[in-house]
Order: sequence, then C-alpha cells, then structure tokens
Amino acid sequence: MAAAAWASGSLAARLPCRLSPWWRAGGVAGYAIALRVGTERPRGMSVRKGRPNDRQRREAGPPRTEKMEVDQDWTSVYPAAAAFKPSSVPLPIRMGYPVKRGVPPGKEGNLELIKIPNFLHLTPVAIRKHCVALKDFCTEWPAALDNDEKCMQHFPIEIETTDYVSAGPSVRNPKARVTTLRVKLSNLNLDDHAKKKFIKLVGERYCKGTDTLTITTDRCPLRRQNYDHGVYLLTVLFHESWKTEPWEKEKTEADMEEYVWENSASEKRALDTLLRISAAETTEGTSREALLASEVVQDYKKSMVALRNEGDTEKTLSEYKESVKRLLNLNALL
Repeated sequence: MAAAAWASGSLAARLPCRLSPWWRAGGVAGYAIALRVGTERPRGMSVRKGRPNDRQRREAGPPRTEKMEVDQDWTSVYPAAAAFKPSSVPLPIRMGYPVKRGVPPGKEGNLELIKIPNFLHLTPVAIRKHCVALKDFCTEWPAALDNDEKCMQHFPIEIETTDYVSAGPSVRNPKARVTTLRVKLSNLNLDDHAKKKFIKLVGERYCKGTDTLTITTDRCPLRRQNYDHGVYLLTVLFHESWKTEPWEKEKTEADMEEYVWENSASEKRALDTLLRISAAETTEGTSREALLASEVVQDYKKSMVALRNEGDTEKTLSEYKESVKRLLNLNALL
C-alpha cells in the first residue's frame, strides 16, 4: 500500500491532473482524476530551438561556355554520347514551341533538348580520332577484290541490317535487331537432288528468277543472336538437303518437283515414233543417240519441258504445237 501510494503520489506530482465530479446512482457523488499528458510543459523544461543559418548561400558562377577557348579540344568536352548540357555547348540553340508568336525557348532549362539524342560527340574531328585508333586493328583491303563479281565469288553470303535514328529518349530501336541473309544457290555446293530438296525445304524464301535465298530472322532480342540464328538455319538446310531418305527412292515421275526429260515416257514414245518413221522411209538404221542429238528432237524436248513446268499458256502451247509438226514432218504434208 505504501509503495502504491508513493507511486501514485509521484505520478501525480509529475503529471498534471484535474478532479472532475461525477454522480452515481442513488445520489452519491464521486470524483475522477483526468490526466492531460503532453498538454502542459513542466516548469524548468526548456525547448530547443533551431539555430539560424549563418552560412550565406553561394552565388552561381558564370557558365562554362563563357570560359571556353575558341580553339579548344571539343572531343574532351563531349568524349562520348551524353544528354544535352546547356552549360557546355557554346551555341545559341533554341528548340520548342514559340510562346506568343515569339522565338522558341533558349537552351537553358529546355527539356526538349534534353529528351532527344544528339550527335555532339560525333564531330568530324572525333570520328577522325576514332578511325586513327582503330586503324591498328584493321587489315588492308585485298587488291585482288577489285570488282563486285570477285567479291560475290569469295564472299557469297550477304548480311543486311538496319540502324535507326529517331528523336526520342533512347537511341535504341527494336527493329534494329532484324537480320536478313541472302545467298545464291549457285554458290552453294549442291547437286541436282540436293538443290531440289533445298528449294522444297525453304519454300517461298527462294526466288527462282534471281536464284537467291532470303532468310530473315527477328525472333531474338539482339542483332547478334539473330545473325547466329540465320547462319544456323542455312547450315541445317544445307546438310539436310544432302540427305537421301529411303522414301525418296520410291518417287515416281508424278512425284517429281519438276518435269525431267531424260528417261521419261515422252522421250521413249518420241524415239519409238521416229525409229518407226525412219525404218519405213529408208533401209538404213538410225541410232538412238543420233535421233536424240537431232535438232527436231531438241526443240520438242525444250517445248515439252516448258509446257510441263510452266503450265498451259498460249506461248508454251504454241511452241509445243510447232515442235510436234517439225518432229513428225507434218509441214511437208500440208
């Protein structure tokens, strides 16, 4: 009890309090102690105030542009790609929408100049220094490659990429990752079977008119990855075209990708017809090799191949009609 009284007495001495009467049922009055914490400051307690800032604010010095020399080294001011800094460019550059039919805003505090990329680091002097630094790592162009034909002969694969320059916050463009690979099938070491299978595998990517294969890769996020993917596809297509599956040996004339005159039914029927005509007209026998090398058979072969591969057109039908007349010697009978 003494400890409780001492605690309550010390608490009352330290905390401000107030007695408030209240009434209970039956008319008996009572009192309650209301504590107000933090509302009054005890005597002897001082509040620490902040000291006034005696240090004077430093005035801004003149911009760097006023201290620059006329013949200074600009590559040391902009050694690499960086945002526009008005204090480092001694040019009266203005950009933005003119206010009240006036002039565009100046370079100081101009966000339009900061948002777009600049080429202040690619001055002719800077490019010349870069070329001099890279010259030690380059080799001279071969003197034998003096025309485009020789270049295509020794370097048949052509790689095409595109770099984009746009007014935006970033110099990178997602379309720059696209890589296009071109190569002529005549420059690849392919036989007749491998070439036909190669064309069948690539589908519409091969242009028959120019004999050029075009592979465009854009699935990877980086340009180098798309280049490696394109070279990988070309390598796989080359090796797959040289493979001969067991079912390919069972192909008939109707399954061929294009019509072949050699050992075809048309060749056999034409030779049999000519041999019977030759046997009926003369007594001397004519060999099959001589008939195949004759001019009328070669014309008939050319028209037949064009008709079967290019389709029924007015030109192919006319050439086929004339070749049949010459083959059967019908012009002399008319």
